[in-house]
Amino acid sequence: MLDAIARGLDRDGGRPLAAQLYEGLRAAILEGRLRPGQRLPASRALAADLGLGRNTVTAALERLAADGFVVARGAAGTRVAALDAALLRPAPVAPAGRLSDRGAALAGIERGAGRADGAFVPGLPALDVFPGALWSRLMARRLRQSSRALLGFEHAAGWPPLREAIARHVAASRGIAIEPERVLVTTGSQGALDFLARLLADAGEQVWIEDPGYLGARGAFTAAGLDLVPVPVDGEGIVVAAGLARAPSPRLVYVTPSHQYPTGVAMSLPRRLELLRAAEAADAWVIEDDYDGEFRFEGPPLAPLHGLAPRGRVIHVGTFGKSFAPALRIGYALLPPMLVEPAAIAIRHTGQVPPLLLQATLADFMMEGHFAAHLGRLSSLYRERRAALIAACERDLSDYGSLLPAEVGIQLAFRLAGMDDAAAARAALRAGIVAPALSRTALETRDVSGLQLGFAAVEAAAIGPAVARLARALADPALRSRG
Repeated sequence: MLDAIARGLDRDGGRPLAAQLYEGLRAAILEGRLRPGQRLPASRALAADLGLGRNTVTAALERLAADGFVVARGAAGTRVAALDAALLRPAPVAPAGRLSDRGAALAGIERGAGRADGAFVPGLPALDVFPGALWSRLMARRLRQSSRALLGFEHAAGWPPLREAIARHVAASRGIAIEPERVLVTTGSQGALDFLARLLADAGEQVWIEDPGYLGARGAFTAAGLDLVPVPVDGEGIVVAAGLARAPSPRLVYVTPSHQYPTGVAMSLPRRLELLRAAEAADAWVIEDDYDGEFRFEGPPLAPLHGLAPRGRVIHVGTFGKSFAPALRIGYALLPPMLVEPAAIAIRHTGQVPPLLLQATLADFMMEGHFAAHLGRLSSLYRERRAALIAACERDLSDYGSLLPAEVGIQLAFRLAGMDDAAAARAALRAGIVAPALSRTALETRDVSGLQLGFAAVEAAAIGPAVARLARALADPALRSRG
């Protein structure tokens, strides 16, 4: 038995030999090769037998004794502990533990686009112009000035200066006047959706979701055990009449009115008013996801649902992931007064609170005017990249379909003509292009066939060649025959 342990030691692998010896002796005990009550050689003899230093052996034996595998009895030596033999016998091999029904459903929602960067990953901002040097200086300054408030459990609802900065930002960019106390800071918009679903609805209650729609929302509501009610989308946004016909009394309504995900449609004012009237009649909460509303390229800004619902029916959700960096994982929810206190208490138990150091750095970045300047640079850059994508699609992809109109956001949807979009997306990926299929975002809608094209993270000069590669991938006759 000792020979086997000696052969199993990796003397050149870099791992401490004491740890390896401990693991070898422990395995021998658990497998019954060292029996309960069996006496082990003295540490000096064991060291000699194994070719190890005595201190190494002593350290391993002391750890075994501390864990209860052996008992040191002084002059009587060290013996294997008298463990119940039944506990040492291998348990019957059982299948891997099953997931809950909700867990299985959640794991079945595939969000991967094939690659995390490059052309044309949807939703990815221009990380090539991230102000890294400035951000690092601000964070270093915060680290030097770190107070107890930044290092403890305070401010679960958000760092107060950041809540104030967000209130100022939404007032300037979206025309939403709100007190900082009603701003809840979350781990991105995904964290906001996950938290709101659990705070506002019970398992089994119904939630309207756009179909096609955002997979992250589907995941959040699935994790909360809600009953998903897919509601189709047309040229004016979510079809309220269809939702009422299917589920007249939802608990939640989730919409992306400024830039419908993934089609890009902006919800018309009549449809917005119709939606709010239906939510009022059903006593439903409306979650308005304004995921990239800062970037409008045509026409005046549309009024957020939040501003059209003075009685606090709408919760406006936003994120810095599209305007700054996804890895920051900071978003926010604008709450009605009656939810401020319960949300501040409840969020402590969810893990949906971003690190206060990041919050404080972002607050400094915003309060000192850097964020507004960054948004200005991004808006100019995105306008150029969007124009390059539109021109390239008109030049190279007109035989395969057309872009859907969208006035807002950092991605466009390309509707395919007579082609299976899942097969087209796979062909694009083989050509090095990430263009996820629109159909993956649909639950029941069957007439969705297209590709998502995110332009924000691609330099303008690289967009034309990337579209040309996509065109060559779509030229495969096998794809056309699937239509």
